[in-house]
Amino acid sequence: MQSQTTTAAATLRPQFLAVGAPARRIAFLRRPAVNAALPGLVWLGGFMSDMRATKASFLDDHAAKTGRGFLRFDYSGHGESEGRFEDGTIGAWLEESLAVIRAESRGPQILVGSSMGGWLALLCAQALAASGEAQRLAGLILIAPAADMTERLIFDQLSPQLRRDLEKNGRCFLPSAYSASPYPITRTLIEEGRKHLILDATVRTHCPIHVLQGMNDSDVPWTYATRLVEHLAGDPVVLTLVKDAEHRFSRPSDLALLAQAVESLIETPAQGELTFE
Repeated sequence: MQSQTTTAAATLRPQFLAVGAPARRIAFLRRPAVNAALPGLVWLGGFMSDMRATKASFLDDHAAKTGRGFLRFDYSGHGESEGRFEDGTIGAWLEESLAVIRAESRGPQILVGSSMGGWLALLCAQALAASGEAQRLAGLILIAPAADMTERLIFDQLSPQLRRDLEKNGRCFLPSAYSASPYPITRTLIEEGRKHLILDATVRTHCPIHVLQGMNDSDVPWTYATRLVEHLAGDPVVLTLVKDAEHRFSRPSDLALLAQAVESLIETPAQGELTFE
């Protein structure tokens, strides 16, 4: 049975923020903070996910119980935001993420990024630091972070035939484990994504990070998370590996770990700490 908080959230009508040129109407839901002393939470969802999915709804419940503010939104072409999914790029979704964070959050925030959202959270942290806004971030929680996914987890894995389709038609289609319909990958997504690759250099976020990773994840291998941690030099990082967790990371036990990560993040972790569940 859904909690009353989650059920009520499902009936909420989103607000919209115009981002970019031409403007894209980005749908968002915002829970005001009750306890302003606690950092707020910002949800960055995964590829083809939306702001009302399981983990985002769980965090909304958790924010309600703890008095934290909570902000979630849909990228263009996702959920309730405007646009076609096939027109989306990492750069456009990064622009939208930064615009929503800047316009609709107050005080330090914890960015919680899942899969592609983990990559976008890292890019947001870099962009905020570069613009002198590092104080906006209290930390990052990255769930199966798919940094550089367009290149390393998509393009590098394409068969010769799919690469020919991508070159000839400007798109190809990949099967999805979460939908009966395949999802489109565009040449523009791949080529534009190359402007945002981060795993060829040191990654600085200027805040503490907690990575949650399932070792039974067939979409983002757990070794990918350890590789990311190696690049997070200079920032305190905790990596929690959950042996039987899959990519969704949405079982009650997984969600309990997510809540624990939120509440413990401000306690500065030891550099490179590694835990197993």
